[in-house]
Amino acid sequence: MDELLILARDPNAWAALITLIVMEVVLGIDNLIFISILTNKLPAEQQRMARRIGIGLAVVLRLGLLSGVAFIASLTTPVFSLLGHGFSWRDLILIGGGLFLIYKATSEIHDQVSEEDEHGTGAGEVLRVSMTSAIGQILILDLVFSLDSIITAVGMTDDLPIMIIAVLVAVSLMLLAADPLARFIGNNPTIVMLALGFLMMIGITLIADGMGFHIPKGYIYAAMAFSAFVEGLNMMARRARRKPLRNRPR
Repeated sequence: MDELLILARDPNAWAALITLIVMEVVLGIDNLIFISILTNKLPAEQQRMARRIGIGLAVVLRLGLLSGVAFIASLTTPVFSLLGHGFSWRDLILIGGGLFLIYKATSEIHDQVSEEDEHGTGAGEVLRVSMTSAIGQILILDLVFSLDSIITAVGMTDDLPIMIIAVLVAVSLMLLAADPLARFIGNNPTIVMLALGFLMMIGITLIADGMGFHIPKGYIYAAMAFSAFVEGLNMMARRARRKPLRNRPR
């Protein structure tokens, strides 16, 4: 309690907290997009529960990782070298997570295209998955994103209470945004392809990071924001074209 009071009076602590919250929210967008796409493949009555479980697992993993800061620090120690680059457990986890993300994004894109070719229904129809399968896949990506998030947080501050508060606030915001984001993705089929493209790009970034080629995340999120802006203009244009058709007298 005394430590929290001291931190509350320290403007540097507030600056670190706000910075960490923003960073956690930004890093959580990747996780939230994956959860939204995957849970939309579940039956309607299971989607909300699956999203809650997926985000709850993210909280548990991040708080668990924060409780073992020394263990997290040891994950960045190289365990072997290959082609002049020392690979740590963190690198291997990021590479594995990136490969999994690319595989999932590619298979989802294939499913969407196959549905369109075979049924002519576009990207609106989805292949259903089981609750167990969805939660398992969410857990894998939760681990990868949580590890990357916590290692970044540890590099920014040494105050554990600040890191815990930032994680709790960021995950609470994810919880509030989960259902609206999932509905938006479900109601706009073209957004699904865009989001899957984002996930593939994030997977490539994770692999590059694990191989020792650091790509500034600002570039990645700037590209995502620009692509989302262009898609928003496309959606507005499509709505504008539909209005004359709806208003035309029969």
